[in-house]
Amino acid sequence: MQPVELEPAGSGSSLCKLSNEYILSVCVPATVSLTGSSKNMIRFSTSLLLAATCLLLSTGVSAEKATTCGAHVHRLSCDTGVISVQTAMYGRADAETCSGGKTPEEIANTQCSLQGAVDTLKARCDGKKVCEVSTSIFSTDPCSDTFKYLETTYTCVAATHLITCEHSMAHLQCGDGQVIFVHGADFGRHDRTTCAYKQPSAHLEDVNCSHPTSKVADRCNGKNNCTVRASSSVLGDSCDGTYKYLELAYTCQNPVAA
Repeated sequence: MQPVELEPAGSGSSLCKLSNEYILSVCVPATVSLTGSSKNMIRFSTSLLLAATCLLLSTGVSAEKATTCGAHVHRLSCDTGVISVQTAMYGRADAETCSGGKTPEEIANTQCSLQGAVDTLKARCDGKKVCEVSTSIFSTDPCSDTFKYLETTYTCVAATHLITCEHSMAHLQCGDGQVIFVHGADFGRHDRTTCAYKQPSAHLEDVNCSHPTSKVADRCNGKNNCTVRASSSVLGDSCDGTYKYLELAYTCQNPVAA
């Protein structure tokens, strides 16, 4: 059985990130808020740590790399902050990786790469603390006669991590002069304990219910504050009969000067 290999590429746990659209000059400590009819909202902190963290920019931001052979579960995780996928390759780029027990023919094609793999991984994993996927998420096989692997590099971005139970309101808020940037949002269910209060067990069974959505980013990015209802009518429904929750992560950033 081929191993699942996780290779740390640095020890930094608080990261500042530059994007083409925004310059993040402060990093927000990772916090969690849980909202819903069964829970009082744990108010997340909007205070910004103005000191020190962006020193990382001058020394380079370290990243994690996960390599998973064949059909094994591909797992990304952040002890601090949330996942931000940087690159992803599904196929084969060399003859050494995941080559144990394989024939020369199975590892000969080192020019095999599925186009769009990074977009798929970003949609599934960005903004989460833990993300597990299998290669079944890819609809096409870039090279059927080749033994493939999935390799992802990602960083752990300091962010506000917010969970909102179905039918409740998610409240995103930044300090004065700051705007929201949503790193990722998913409306579904990934365990049987989150947002489970007084729910029948049948509504908690499907823990593989995943519905990545850009609708939160479309509505909230660039605003100082934003409210979104966690409901199927707003976000869509990929698993009818399951009681879902909205999981998202965002940072507060300085707006781009006009």
